[in-house]
Amino acid sequence: MATQTLSRPQQDQTIEQKIQLLRQLYADSPVGKTALENSIPALREQFAGGLRYESAGRVGLRQGKVSELTLIFKFVPGGAKRLRGLLQALEANFSAEKVPTVHDMRFVFLDNDTKLLFATAYDGDSWDSYLDEFATKIPDELDLLFSELEEFPGFRDPSVKDWIAKYQIAAEGWYVAHPDLTVRDVHRVKRVGKAAEEFLDKIG
Repeated sequence: MATQTLSRPQQDQTIEQKIQLLRQLYADSPVGKTALENSIPALREQFAGGLRYESAGRVGLRQGKVSELTLIFKFVPGGAKRLRGLLQALEANFSAEKVPTVHDMRFVFLDNDTKLLFATAYDGDSWDSYLDEFATKIPDELDLLFSELEEFPGFRDPSVKDWIAKYQIAAEGWYVAHPDLTVRDVHRVKRVGKAAEEFLDKIG
C-alpha cells in the first residue's frame, strides 16, 4: 500500500471562499446540502478560529503537542487468529505504559480478518523519536504484536521505519480535545486535582 499524500485547501483561502467551495461540493447531496447550510454559522466560527493542521514529521498530522499515526496492514496467513487470541488474553488492554508519550492505541480487524487497522496518538512533533521510543522500550512486545503482519522486519531492524511509512495513512480529519496537554501534563493535572481534593476534605 503506497503512502497517501494529502490534498488540502490552501491555507490562504478566505472564509467565504471555503464556504463557497463546500456549497459546490455538497450541491448534489440532498441531506448534506441542508446540513451544510445549517452548519454554516458554526463553520464560520471554526474557520475564524484559525484552524490549522501541521505535519507530524515523515507522515501524519499534529495538533498542538499531539500527533496521530494510522496504519493499515495485511495479515500473514493465520496472523489474525493469533493476534486476536493475544489481545483477548490481554482482555483487550495492551499496555504501553513504558512509553510515556502514548495517549492511546487501537487495533481493529478489517475485511474478514485480512487486514489490521492500527491507530495511535502520541506527544511531540517527531515521528522518528516516537518510533525510537517504541524500539528501545518495548521492542519485544511490539514484535509479538506486529509479527503477524506482512513484511514486518522486527522493531530492532533499521528498516522498520520505512516499513511503517509504507503502510501509514495520514488522517484527513482529526479532533483533539486538549492539543496542548501531553500525557505527562495530564498526569500532573490529575495529581494536582487529587491533592486539592484532599486539602479541601481536610478543611471542610
